[in-house]
Amino acid sequence: MIRAVTVSTESIDDIEGAVKELKTQLDAAQPLLRNSVGIIACHYEFVLSGVVKAVQEAFPFDMVGAISSAQAVSGGEGTLLLTLMVLTSDDVSFKTVRTASLREESGKRIAEAYRSAAGEREEKPSLVFAFAPFMVENSGDEYISVITGASGGVPCFGTLAVDDTTDFRECYMLYRGEHYRDSLAMVLVYGNIQPRFYLAAISRNKILDRSAIVTSSDGHILKELNGRPVAEYFASIGMTKASETSYALTSLPFMLDYNDGTPMVSRVFIGLDEHKNAICAGAMPEGSTLYIGVFDKGDVLLTTGKTIDAALEENDKPSFLLAYSCVSRSMSLGSDIFAEVELLKKKSGQKAPFLLAYSGGEMCPTLIRSETAVNRFHNNTFILCVV
Repeated sequence: MIRAVTVSTESIDDIEGAVKELKTQLDAAQPLLRNSVGIIACHYEFVLSGVVKAVQEAFPFDMVGAISSAQAVSGGEGTLLLTLMVLTSDDVSFKTVRTASLREESGKRIAEAYRSAAGEREEKPSLVFAFAPFMVENSGDEYISVITGASGGVPCFGTLAVDDTTDFRECYMLYRGEHYRDSLAMVLVYGNIQPRFYLAAISRNKILDRSAIVTSSDGHILKELNGRPVAEYFASIGMTKASETSYALTSLPFMLDYNDGTPMVSRVFIGLDEHKNAICAGAMPEGSTLYIGVFDKGDVLLTTGKTIDAALEENDKPSFLLAYSCVSRSMSLGSDIFAEVELLKKKSGQKAPFLLAYSGGEMCPTLIRSETAVNRFHNNTFILCVV
């Protein structure tokens, strides 16, 4: 059994005050059990001010997580906020690990880190949490693929960091009080738990009928659709001007059907490279079918609400809810950026503590087959892990 406690602070520039505030909140809960780990999400100013480092030094368990542009826990939400979910248990244990730099041979580095953490232990983890910085040169799909392969199909759930700068320069992964721009961290969770996963992307009636086959790609670089250069395809559907502006198509997500019986995954179009190829925030596998969706506030709240309802109906007394929502969903909410938070808070009530943070890319299984997870990397998606 896992027990969870959520705490938060707005004290960016007062290190002692932040530590005291978090300690007071945590002490008000029941005492920590034998094994504990912290999942952290905060604005990057908490890193620059030294609060993140001081908080880690003040608590007797590892803290792992990522920078976010906005975050919330059961007790409050905000942009300039540090949130922490503490998982504690007598019969579930946690092993944390950080990779070497992912700027070269990222797959090899992730596999090495996983094997180092798992060691000679015969028991497989029940769950892996993963956290990484936003790196344009890397694809989250590779992260997921390597973790899945190294672990033998253990469910993987996590996020890429996202900040509120124009060039994403402060998108750090957080690990034991330090921050990293080129390293991934994992939490291996061992014990008798049955995590469940839920996703909200876009309603089926918001996906346009027109489709195209990905005929040439290189990882997250889309080169051809239906045998035509991608720029020509955009021109044929009247999207030339929009495609030439970075992130201009955020409200028109690409939906990919892998044609393998798994649910569609969403992809953000970032922009065109110097060769007029499309740079996407996730892999674009050749042979998959691409659709274009229409993203708006109403559908964001509709799909998120349905997903939360399904999770709460299927899990009577959950220990905790951990959620990440793509930053593109918050953009669709306009000035009402905490509408998803309010939905989760209203619907979950006092049923379980939760942490929700915005994401630069979401890692979540789409299916669990014979104890092996079909792990996927997502964009434009609200993901929820229930334990």
